[in-house]
Amino acid sequence: MGYGEGAEVTIYDVAAAAGVAASTVSRALSKPGRVSFKTAEHVRQVAAELGYRSARIEVPMAQRGTGVVAMVVADIANPVFVGMVRGAERAAAQHDLTLAIIETQESVAAEQRAIERLEATVDGFLLASSRLTDQAIRAVAKRRSVVVLNRTVGSVTSVVSDNVRAIKKAVEHLVELGHTSIAYLAGPEASYADGMRWRGLKEAGVELDLRVVRVGPHLPTLRGGGAAAAAWQQRPTTAVIAYNDLMAIGFIKAVTAAGRRVPADVSVVGFDNIVDAEIVRPPLTTIAAPLVDIGSAAVAHLASTRRGAARSSAPDGTGGEPLLLPAWLVVRASTGPAAGARERGAARVRPVHQR
Repeated sequence: MGYGEGAEVTIYDVAAAAGVAASTVSRALSKPGRVSFKTAEHVRQVAAELGYRSARIEVPMAQRGTGVVAMVVADIANPVFVGMVRGAERAAAQHDLTLAIIETQESVAAEQRAIERLEATVDGFLLASSRLTDQAIRAVAKRRSVVVLNRTVGSVTSVVSDNVRAIKKAVEHLVELGHTSIAYLAGPEASYADGMRWRGLKEAGVELDLRVVRVGPHLPTLRGGGAAAAAWQQRPTTAVIAYNDLMAIGFIKAVTAAGRRVPADVSVVGFDNIVDAEIVRPPLTTIAAPLVDIGSAAVAHLASTRRGAARSSAPDGTGGEPLLLPAWLVVRASTGPAAGARERGAARVRPVHQR
Protein backbone atom coordinates (compact mmCIF):
# COMPACT_ATOMS: atom_id res chain seq x y z
CA MET A 1 0.00 0.00 0.00
CA GLY A 2 1.40 3.40 -0.87
CA TYR A 3 0.55 6.93 0.19
CA GLY A 4 1.08 10.04 -1.86
CA GLU A 5 3.24 12.89 -0.66
CA GLY A 6 1.31 15.10 1.69
CA ALA A 7 -1.46 12.57 2.15
CA GLU A 8 -2.54 12.29 5.76
CA VAL A 9 -2.37 8.76 7.15
CA THR A 10 -5.40 7.88 9.28
CA ILE A 11 -5.92 5.38 12.04
CA TYR A 12 -7.91 3.28 9.54
CA ASP A 13 -4.89 3.12 7.23
CA VAL A 14 -2.77 1.86 10.14
CA ALA A 15 -5.43 -0.70 11.05
CA ALA A 16 -5.62 -2.03 7.48
CA ALA A 17 -1.84 -2.29 7.16
CA ALA A 18 -1.45 -3.93 10.57
CA GLY A 19 -4.32 -6.35 10.00
CA VAL A 20 -6.20 -5.29 13.15
CA ALA A 21 -9.32 -3.30 13.98
CA ALA A 22 -9.16 0.49 14.25
CA SER A 23 -10.18 0.18 17.91
CA THR A 24 -7.13 -2.03 18.51
CA VAL A 25 -4.89 0.62 16.95
CA SER A 26 -6.45 3.23 19.21
CA ARG A 27 -5.84 1.14 22.33
CA ALA A 28 -2.32 0.19 21.27
CA LEU A 29 -1.33 3.84 20.84
CA SER A 30 -3.23 5.41 23.73
CA LYS A 31 -3.67 2.58 26.28
CA PRO A 32 -1.08 -0.09 25.43
CA GLY A 33 -1.71 -2.00 28.64
CA ARG A 34 -5.09 -3.06 27.23
CA VAL A 35 -3.57 -5.07 24.39
CA SER A 36 -0.77 -7.63 24.35
CA PHE A 37 2.80 -6.39 24.25
CA LYS A 38 3.35 -8.09 20.86
CA THR A 39 0.28 -6.44 19.32
CA ALA A 40 1.16 -3.00 20.71
CA GLU A 41 4.70 -3.16 19.33
CA HIS A 42 3.42 -4.37 15.92
CA VAL A 43 0.92 -1.51 15.68
CA ARG A 44 3.54 1.09 16.68
CA GLN A 45 5.96 -0.23 14.08
CA VAL A 46 3.37 -0.14 11.30
CA ALA A 47 2.21 3.33 12.34
CA ALA A 48 5.77 4.62 12.33
CA GLU A 49 6.46 3.10 8.88
CA LEU A 50 3.34 4.76 7.44
CA GLY A 51 4.19 8.09 9.01
CA TYR A 52 1.10 8.21 11.20
CA ARG A 53 1.40 11.29 13.40
CA SER A 54 0.85 10.55 17.07
CA ALA A 55 2.70 11.95 20.06
CA ARG A 56 2.60 8.50 21.57
CA ILE A 57 4.61 6.85 18.79
CA GLU A 58 7.18 9.53 18.05
CA VAL A 59 9.37 8.03 20.80
CA PRO A 60 9.09 4.31 21.56
CA MET A 61 7.64 3.45 24.97
CA ALA A 62 10.80 1.60 26.02
CA GLN A 63 12.90 4.72 25.36
CA ARG A 64 10.42 7.25 26.72
CA GLY A 65 9.80 5.56 30.04
CA THR A 66 6.64 5.63 32.10
CA GLY A 67 8.10 6.29 35.55
CA VAL A 68 6.28 3.22 36.87
CA VAL A 69 7.94 0.14 38.38
CA ALA A 70 5.87 -2.97 39.10
CA MET A 71 6.76 -5.01 42.19
CA VAL A 72 5.31 -8.53 41.98
CA VAL A 73 4.95 -10.36 45.30
CA ALA A 74 3.74 -13.88 46.00
CA ASP A 75 1.54 -13.09 49.03
CA ILE A 76 0.85 -9.56 50.27
CA ALA A 77 -0.34 -10.96 53.62
CA ASN A 78 3.10 -12.45 54.29
CA PRO A 79 4.99 -10.00 56.57
CA VAL A 80 8.29 -10.81 54.86
CA PHE A 81 7.24 -8.66 51.90
CA VAL A 82 6.45 -5.62 54.07
CA GLY A 83 10.11 -4.72 54.54
CA MET A 84 10.91 -5.22 50.85
CA VAL A 85 7.96 -3.08 49.79
CA ARG A 86 8.90 -0.37 52.30
CA GLY A 87 12.49 -0.25 51.06
CA ALA A 88 11.36 -0.24 47.43
CA GLU A 89 8.82 2.53 48.07
CA ARG A 90 11.37 4.76 49.77
CA ALA A 91 13.89 4.28 46.97
CA ALA A 92 11.20 4.83 44.32
CA ALA A 93 10.33 8.19 45.88
CA GLN A 94 14.01 9.18 45.88
CA HIS A 95 14.32 8.34 42.18
CA ASP A 96 11.00 9.96 41.17
CA LEU A 97 9.37 6.63 40.33
CA THR A 98 5.91 5.26 41.06
CA LEU A 99 5.81 1.79 42.62
CA ALA A 100 2.88 -0.50 41.73
CA ILE A 101 2.34 -3.62 43.88
CA ILE A 102 0.90 -6.78 42.31
CA GLU A 103 0.03 -9.90 44.32
CA THR A 104 0.00 -13.34 42.69
CA GLN A 105 -1.12 -15.50 45.66
CA GLU A 106 1.67 -18.04 45.02
CA SER A 107 0.30 -18.69 41.51
CA VAL A 108 2.70 -19.08 38.58
CA ALA A 109 -0.12 -18.49 36.09
CA ALA A 110 -1.26 -15.30 37.85
CA GLU A 111 2.31 -14.00 37.91
CA GLN A 112 2.76 -14.66 34.20
CA ARG A 113 -0.56 -12.97 33.33
CA ALA A 114 0.26 -9.90 35.42
CA ILE A 115 3.61 -9.45 33.72
CA GLU A 116 2.10 -9.84 30.23
CA ARG A 117 -0.57 -7.24 31.02
CA LEU A 118 1.85 -4.70 32.47
CA GLU A 119 5.07 -4.97 30.52
CA ALA A 120 4.00 -2.46 27.87
CA THR A 121 3.23 0.19 30.48
CA VAL A 122 6.02 -0.07 33.09
CA ASP A 123 9.74 0.67 33.04
CA GLY A 124 10.65 -2.57 34.80
CA PHE A 125 9.77 -5.32 37.24
CA LEU A 126 10.85 -6.23 40.74
CA LEU A 127 10.08 -9.95 41.12
CA ALA A 128 9.99 -10.75 44.84
CA SER A 129 10.24 -14.50 45.55
CA SER A 130 9.09 -15.22 42.01
CA ARG A 131 7.66 -18.69 41.25
CA LEU A 132 8.42 -18.42 37.52
CA THR A 133 11.10 -20.62 35.96
CA ASP A 134 14.54 -19.16 35.30
CA GLN A 135 13.82 -19.37 31.56
CA ALA A 136 10.58 -17.39 31.90
CA ILE A 137 12.28 -14.68 33.96
CA ARG A 138 15.12 -14.36 31.45
CA ALA A 139 12.53 -13.99 28.67
CA VAL A 140 10.91 -11.06 30.49
CA ALA A 141 14.34 -9.52 31.14
CA LYS A 142 14.98 -9.41 27.39
CA ARG A 143 12.01 -7.07 26.98
CA ARG A 144 12.05 -5.06 30.22
CA SER A 145 14.47 -4.30 33.02
CA VAL A 146 14.08 -6.93 35.75
CA VAL A 147 15.54 -7.32 39.22
CA VAL A 148 14.85 -10.55 41.11
CA LEU A 149 14.60 -10.37 44.91
CA ASN A 150 15.26 -13.33 47.22
CA ARG A 151 16.46 -15.48 44.32
CA THR A 152 19.29 -15.70 41.79
CA VAL A 153 18.73 -16.18 38.07
CA GLY A 154 21.67 -16.42 35.68
CA SER A 155 22.22 -13.25 33.57
CA VAL A 156 19.46 -11.37 35.46
CA THR A 157 20.22 -8.91 38.25
CA SER A 158 19.43 -10.44 41.65
CA VAL A 159 19.42 -9.12 45.21
CA VAL A 160 19.46 -11.79 47.93
CA SER A 161 20.40 -12.35 51.55
CA ASP A 162 23.10 -14.89 52.41
CA ASN A 163 20.76 -17.80 53.23
CA VAL A 164 23.40 -20.52 53.36
CA ARG A 165 25.71 -18.71 55.75
CA ALA A 166 22.83 -17.58 57.95
CA ILE A 167 21.33 -21.04 58.35
CA LYS A 168 24.75 -22.43 59.21
CA LYS A 169 24.92 -19.89 62.04
CA ALA A 170 21.57 -21.18 63.29
CA VAL A 171 22.82 -24.78 63.16
CA GLU A 172 26.00 -23.86 65.05
CA HIS A 173 23.81 -22.25 67.72
CA LEU A 174 21.75 -25.44 68.07
CA VAL A 175 24.85 -27.62 68.20
CA GLU A 176 26.21 -25.49 71.04
CA LEU A 177 22.98 -26.31 72.88
CA GLY A 178 23.61 -30.04 72.43
CA HIS A 179 21.22 -30.78 69.55
CA THR A 180 22.16 -33.64 67.22
CA SER A 181 19.00 -33.95 65.09
CA ILE A 182 17.31 -31.11 63.18
CA ALA A 183 14.23 -31.12 60.96
CA TYR A 184 13.77 -28.54 58.22
CA LEU A 185 10.14 -27.45 57.78
CA ALA A 186 10.18 -26.86 54.04
CA GLY A 187 8.27 -24.10 52.27
CA PRO A 188 7.07 -23.90 48.63
CA GLU A 189 8.78 -26.41 46.38
CA ALA A 190 9.38 -23.82 43.64
CA SER A 191 10.99 -21.35 46.04
CA TYR A 192 14.65 -20.50 45.47
CA ALA A 193 15.01 -19.46 49.12
CA ASP A 194 13.65 -22.82 50.24
CA GLY A 195 16.22 -24.65 48.15
CA MET A 196 19.12 -22.55 49.44
CA ARG A 197 18.06 -22.96 53.10
CA TRP A 198 17.78 -26.72 52.74
CA ARG A 199 21.15 -26.78 51.01
CA GLY A 200 22.72 -24.83 53.89
CA LEU A 201 21.24 -27.20 56.45
CA LYS A 202 22.41 -30.30 54.58
CA GLU A 203 25.94 -28.91 54.30
CA ALA A 204 25.99 -28.07 58.00
CA GLY A 205 24.71 -31.56 58.80
CA VAL A 206 27.64 -33.14 56.98
CA GLU A 207 30.18 -30.76 58.47
CA LEU A 208 28.93 -31.16 62.04
CA ASP A 209 27.82 -34.83 61.90
CA LEU A 210 24.12 -34.12 62.49
CA ARG A 211 20.97 -35.97 61.50
CA VAL A 212 18.94 -33.64 59.31
CA VAL A 213 15.55 -34.43 57.77
CA ARG A 214 13.23 -32.50 55.47
CA VAL A 215 9.54 -32.18 56.33
CA GLY A 216 7.40 -30.86 53.50
CA PRO A 217 6.91 -28.96 51.26
CA HIS A 218 4.21 -26.93 52.98
CA LEU A 219 2.54 -23.56 52.48
CA PRO A 220 4.62 -20.72 54.02
CA THR A 221 1.77 -19.84 56.42
CA LEU A 222 0.59 -20.48 59.99
CA ARG A 223 -1.55 -23.31 58.66
CA GLY A 224 1.44 -24.69 56.78
CA GLY A 225 3.39 -24.71 60.04
CA GLY A 226 0.60 -26.64 61.72
CA ALA A 227 0.62 -29.22 58.93
CA ALA A 228 4.39 -29.51 59.23
CA ALA A 229 4.02 -30.11 62.98
CA ALA A 230 1.68 -33.04 62.35
CA ALA A 231 4.20 -34.61 59.96
CA TRP A 232 7.13 -33.86 62.30
CA GLN A 233 5.48 -35.68 65.20
CA GLN A 234 5.67 -38.91 63.21
CA ARG A 235 9.46 -38.59 63.21
CA PRO A 236 10.45 -36.01 65.87
CA THR A 237 13.81 -34.31 66.24
CA THR A 238 15.13 -32.22 69.12
CA ALA A 239 15.17 -29.06 66.98
CA VAL A 240 13.51 -27.64 63.87
CA ILE A 241 14.37 -24.82 61.49
CA ALA A 242 11.35 -23.48 59.60
CA TYR A 243 11.28 -21.97 56.11
CA ASN A 244 9.91 -18.75 57.62
CA ASP A 245 8.60 -17.27 60.87
CA LEU A 246 4.94 -17.85 60.01
CA MET A 247 5.57 -21.59 59.68
CA ALA A 248 7.64 -21.58 62.88
CA ILE A 249 4.84 -19.87 64.81
CA GLY A 250 2.23 -22.25 63.39
CA PHE A 251 4.49 -25.15 64.40
CA ILE A 252 4.87 -23.83 67.98
CA LYS A 253 1.11 -23.43 68.37
CA ALA A 254 0.43 -26.94 67.05
CA VAL A 255 3.04 -28.81 69.12
CA THR A 256 2.11 -26.84 72.25
CA ALA A 257 -1.53 -27.81 71.76
CA ALA A 258 -0.35 -31.44 71.45
CA GLY A 259 1.32 -31.25 74.86
CA ARG A 260 4.93 -30.64 73.88
CA ARG A 261 7.03 -27.84 75.36
CA VAL A 262 9.13 -25.31 73.46
CA PRO A 263 12.09 -25.34 73.93
CA ALA A 264 12.20 -28.10 76.57
CA ASP A 265 11.00 -30.78 74.12
CA VAL A 266 11.89 -29.13 70.83
CA SER A 267 13.82 -25.97 69.94
CA VAL A 268 12.44 -23.87 67.08
CA VAL A 269 14.19 -21.44 64.71
CA GLY A 270 12.37 -19.28 62.16
CA PHE A 271 13.42 -17.11 59.27
CA ASP A 272 12.74 -13.41 58.48
CA ASN A 273 12.39 -11.83 61.98
CA ILE A 274 8.87 -10.52 61.43
CA VAL A 275 7.18 -8.47 64.16
CA ASP A 276 5.17 -11.46 65.41
CA ALA A 277 8.40 -13.31 66.20
CA GLU A 278 8.74 -11.25 69.37
CA ILE A 279 5.08 -11.58 70.34
CA VAL A 280 4.67 -15.36 70.16
CA ARG A 281 5.31 -17.33 73.36
CA PRO A 282 8.04 -18.24 73.72
CA PRO A 283 9.62 -15.46 71.63
CA LEU A 284 11.06 -16.91 68.45
CA THR A 285 14.73 -17.37 67.65
CA THR A 286 15.01 -16.38 64.01
CA ILE A 287 17.28 -15.37 61.16
CA ALA A 288 16.90 -11.71 60.22
CA ALA A 289 17.32 -10.69 56.59
CA PRO A 290 17.93 -7.06 55.47
CA LEU A 291 14.52 -6.85 53.79
CA VAL A 292 14.36 -3.05 53.51
CA ASP A 293 17.83 -2.95 51.95
CA ILE A 294 16.86 -5.67 49.47
CA GLY A 295 13.90 -3.61 48.25
CA SER A 296 15.82 -0.34 48.04
CA ALA A 297 18.81 -1.89 46.23
CA ALA A 298 16.50 -3.42 43.63
CA VAL A 299 14.83 -0.07 42.85
CA ALA A 300 18.20 1.68 42.73
CA HIS A 301 19.29 -0.70 39.98
CA LEU A 302 16.13 -0.14 37.93
CA ALA A 303 16.60 3.60 38.32
CA SER A 304 20.12 3.26 36.94
CA THR A 305 18.83 1.43 33.85
CA ARG A 306 16.46 4.32 33.15
CA ARG A 307 19.50 6.63 33.15
CA GLY A 308 21.10 4.50 30.45
CA ALA A 309 23.09 1.93 32.45
CA ALA A 310 23.36 -1.59 30.96
CA ARG A 311 20.56 -3.88 32.07
CA SER A 312 22.95 -6.72 32.76
CA SER A 313 25.04 -4.84 35.33
CA ALA A 314 24.30 -5.78 38.93
CA PRO A 315 23.52 -3.20 41.68
CA ASP A 316 27.05 -3.54 43.03
CA GLY A 317 28.64 -3.16 39.61
CA THR A 318 29.87 -6.75 39.38
CA GLY A 319 28.48 -7.32 35.87
CA GLY A 320 25.65 -9.75 36.56
CA GLU A 321 26.75 -11.33 39.85
CA PRO A 322 23.98 -11.26 42.51
CA LEU A 323 24.18 -8.62 45.23
CA LEU A 324 24.53 -10.70 48.41
CA LEU A 325 23.42 -8.96 51.61
CA PRO A 326 24.26 -10.35 55.07
CA ALA A 327 21.70 -11.98 57.36
CA TRP A 328 22.09 -12.55 61.09
CA LEU A 329 20.80 -14.76 63.89
CA VAL A 330 18.53 -13.30 66.56
CA VAL A 331 18.49 -15.63 69.59
CA ARG A 332 15.36 -15.64 71.75
CA ALA A 333 13.63 -18.09 74.07
CA SER A 334 12.36 -20.67 71.55
CA THR A 335 15.77 -22.39 71.52
CA GLY A 336 17.34 -24.09 74.51
CA PRO A 337 19.49 -27.08 75.52
CA ALA A 338 18.54 -30.47 74.13
CA ALA A 339 17.27 -32.97 76.73
CA GLY A 340 20.57 -34.81 76.89
CA ALA A 341 22.50 -31.57 77.11
CA ARG A 342 20.35 -30.43 80.05
CA GLU A 343 21.16 -33.63 81.87
CA ARG A 344 24.86 -32.87 81.33
CA GLY A 345 24.34 -29.43 82.81
CA ALA A 346 24.51 -27.34 79.65
CA ALA A 347 24.15 -23.63 80.33
CA ARG A 348 21.35 -21.68 78.68
CA VAL A 349 22.42 -19.19 76.06
CA ARG A 350 21.41 -15.60 76.64
CA PRO A 351 19.52 -13.80 73.85
CA VAL A 352 21.99 -12.10 71.51
CA HIS A 353 22.27 -10.92 67.92
CA GLN A 354 24.89 -12.91 66.04
CA ARG A 355 26.23 -11.37 62.84
